[in-house]
Amino acid sequence: MTLSSPSAADNRIVIGKAGAPHGIRGELRVIPLTDFPERFEELKQVYVGDELLDVASVKYHKQFVILKFKQYPSREEVAQLTGSLLYVDKKDAMPLEDGEYYTFDIIGLEVFDMDGVSQGFVTDVLKTGANDVYVASKKGEAKQLMIPALKAVVKEINIKEGRMVVDMPEEI
Repeated sequence: MTLSSPSAADNRIVIGKAGAPHGIRGELRVIPLTDFPERFEELKQVYVGDELLDVASVKYHKQFVILKFKQYPSREEVAQLTGSLLYVDKKDAMPLEDGEYYTFDIIGLEVFDMDGVSQGFVTDVLKTGANDVYVASKKGEAKQLMIPALKAVVKEINIKEGRMVVDMPEEI
């Protein structure tokens, strides 16, 4: 299973998008863009662009997380952040269970068939509902290989070595 969290810089992941100010005390609505919205409860700092902000308070309202930052005490000041993405360092990513990976870990893996022949690199992860589909292609080629993220097909994922081994059925 792959959990989505779009990549920002090489060392950060996106966890939310700033919406409109909330109320008159400098609070900001945030749309969570993480599979772990509870992560906001423990959040002490967050990047908005390249600015590291201190989180003063966190609460929830409907589908939004309401954040207050120490550096933005008023509604007018926090309004400047509307539309910005919120990031945390990758090292602060929520831990995953065995066999679960973040999308940013999967993209870029080299794909090998069972004979050890390179089939290209993962360039995208499609969310289909039933299971993810890894899109792989070789540099300079338009042909794409669609790899269902199923245990019967994906035999090995090794993030440290940057490789994935697949056993593709003949009909694919």
